[in-house]
Amino acid sequence: ADVYIGFEYGLTNDLNIDLGRSAMPYGGGLVTLELKYALLHQTNDDSSPLAISLVGETGLRPYGAFAAFGDRVSYFGQAIFARKFSHSFSFEIAPSIMQNNLPVPNVAGSTQSIFSVNATARLKVTKLMGIVVDYAHPFSSFRNANGFSDPLGVGIQVVTGGHVFTLNVTNARAVSEINYLSSTTEDYARGQYRLGFTISRMFDFNHKEKYTPR
Repeated sequence: ADVYIGFEYGLTNDLNIDLGRSAMPYGGGLVTLELKYALLHQTNDDSSPLAISLVGETGLRPYGAFAAFGDRVSYFGQAIFARKFSHSFSFEIAPSIMQNNLPVPNVAGSTQSIFSVNATARLKVTKLMGIVVDYAHPFSSFRNANGFSDPLGVGIQVVTGGHVFTLNVTNARAVSEINYLSSTTEDYARGQYRLGFTISRMFDFNHKEKYTPR
């Protein structure tokens, strides 16, 4: 089980900063600091058919025994290419690179850097409810040969005013990309999956703009 709480603030219309803390009982937890920048927005006339965002994240493991402070640190970078094909269907694909200063797991053959491709699709079944599927494939010969699995989750998302609720089933034990890309070994075929619940709440400090769920 993993519990994550995070606070995200829009510094501008295009730049967000996020501070989060996860508490994985088997990994000592992770503190993350993330910046997300909207490089390009999709337009209604398709003059810009894609939305492109860039994500940079630093993670710190505050507990556990490490030989040096730098071994506690991991980095994550991602480029998100997203398109809303219709009012009901959206899709994004995101090549990612992760760097653990200390390999996870720290055994022979395990590498510090992991390149992966993440993909997410959302299908709205009503105005305020949708189905979300999220998948990630880390490219690693070590993981392919040592029983690691690709993280896969399926969820139901419900929007109620400023809240967004998500119920999901996933084989990943962690919430943070840094953790679930490093250490997912559970497999649906062996009955190894978990039920997750997420709630997010938007606070509007600029009353000149009205928030509309997308």
